[in-house]
Amino acid sequence: MERLADALDGINRGLARGVRWIVVAMVLIQFAIVIGRYVFGVNSIAAQESVLYLHAAFFMLAGGYTLLVDKHVRVDVFYAHLSPRAKRRIDIFGHLFLLMPSMLALLYWSWPSVRNSWKILEGPMSVGGIEAVFLMKSLIPAFCVLVMLQSVAILIRLLRSPGTP
Repeated sequence: MERLADALDGINRGLARGVRWIVVAMVLIQFAIVIGRYVFGVNSIAAQESVLYLHAAFFMLAGGYTLLVDKHVRVDVFYAHLSPRAKRRIDIFGHLFLLMPSMLALLYWSWPSVRNSWKILEGPMSVGGIEAVFLMKSLIPAFCVLVMLQSVAILIRLLRSPGTP
């Protein structure tokens, strides 16, 4: 089971190594947009939308990695002061009854929109924009799957660790 958890971790680690370059591209494109607009008086809707697409891709594809490295949002007003055993119980409960059902619901409810977007190859959000809204919408199920895979890896480790309730 540990090998399965490691393999699932590897998916998000590998993806994170590639996705981090999206931030570099995003900064460079935004810099070019600013220079183009204020120095040369040139503007491009497609270039502006590309920053939006890259931003969406970065955050949606890095969701599983964020969970892996434990940098996700956590309300630890009480959690920080609990024993390791109590933290493990809360983590197991959270993964099984909050995170997984939320991801499944998001996947279920977003799928018709994603499917329809692919069916018509949904075009740009703005006139002159990038003709690939269907690709951006595809980030939603990708996010759900990556977070659920990472959640399974974490659950495997939580349930195999000593002192599990």
